[in-house]
Amino acid sequence: MKCFNHYGGYLCLPRSASVIPASPSPTERPVYNNCPLGYEPKGDSCIDIDECERGEHECMPSQECINTQGAYSCQCPDGYRKVGTECIDIDECRYRYCQHRCVNVPGSFSCQCEPGFQLAGNNRSCIDVDECGMGAPCQHRCYNTYGTFLCRCDQGYELGPDGYACNDIDECSYSSFLCQYQCVNEPGKFSCVCPDGYQLLGTRLCQDINECEGGTHQCTERQNCINIHGGHKCVDTNPCIEPYVQVSDNRCMCPASKPACRELPHFIVHRYMSITSERSVPSDIFQIHATSVYPGANNSFRIRSGDTNGDFYIRQINNISAMLVLARAVTGPKEYVLDLEMVSVNLVMSYQSSSALRLSIYVGPHAF
Repeated sequence: MKCFNHYGGYLCLPRSASVIPASPSPTERPVYNNCPLGYEPKGDSCIDIDECERGEHECMPSQECINTQGAYSCQCPDGYRKVGTECIDIDECRYRYCQHRCVNVPGSFSCQCEPGFQLAGNNRSCIDVDECGMGAPCQHRCYNTYGTFLCRCDQGYELGPDGYACNDIDECSYSSFLCQYQCVNEPGKFSCVCPDGYQLLGTRLCQDINECEGGTHQCTERQNCINIHGGHKCVDTNPCIEPYVQVSDNRCMCPASKPACRELPHFIVHRYMSITSERSVPSDIFQIHATSVYPGANNSFRIRSGDTNGDFYIRQINNISAMLVLARAVTGPKEYVLDLEMVSVNLVMSYQSSSALRLSIYVGPHAF
């Protein structure tokens, strides 16, 4: 429709309609326009009529009226194209103006980028965003990649479910063989500790501290220091008990002149050793070897005393040696005093004698 103004109102008429003004009254003097079409007189000259400003054009509402000298033209605004007499929006997104995503709007379009990218200066291309330089929420280390970023953790940590946080790895829970004795988890790492009486050898092994050599023992001058697993023992320098008499270090003799010696081993040699708890069994732990051998003598070995629970047994190797075997796993701290006896019998001479080795065995409190 077209709007026609008249006195006191207006009319909406089809664009094809025309309005014939009323004839001037006899008293009015008609005005004649001698100017070309699209112009009107002004003084002695003709000036262009701005049909667009006066609303005297026939452009459609979707069109823009452009005044020209003596006429006007109807044009579509930017982003529109003329189809027939109407202007319709141009879908610029059909022409792939944008690198990533295109959003069409009336008369124009806008480009959008995928997450991890931002618009370049031409408002069409997309460039990578360096999230690491913009404060990415990585707890430890950030690595920028094309369109995104990756978080990585320091050694001893693992990436959490959110992909940002770093959680400490409890290395001690993965294996019981990381440390010889005990594993202690720490932030980002672990450490090995040893029980009292031991010191760390390297980073994982435990080595017994020899208090006797290091001079940290508290044995008196009348005592000998015996190093054992995890500690030490102080024993008298003269271990012989009546009716035995000391004949040399750790060696006691029972004189034949004493009646009490008739039923006892002629010699007792004192020895000391240490083993750890929960040792695998059966296990050879001590070899016995005869120091004096008489011609024609038949030697046998036995545990004379000290093994009330049957934790040990003797395995004879030959006529002059035998092996003390640990038969059952034992747990310390515990101490055994075993009398290991060698009985020598000469049937030709009807002679029998015996000697003993008094072995003190100290079982440490820890298993390795």
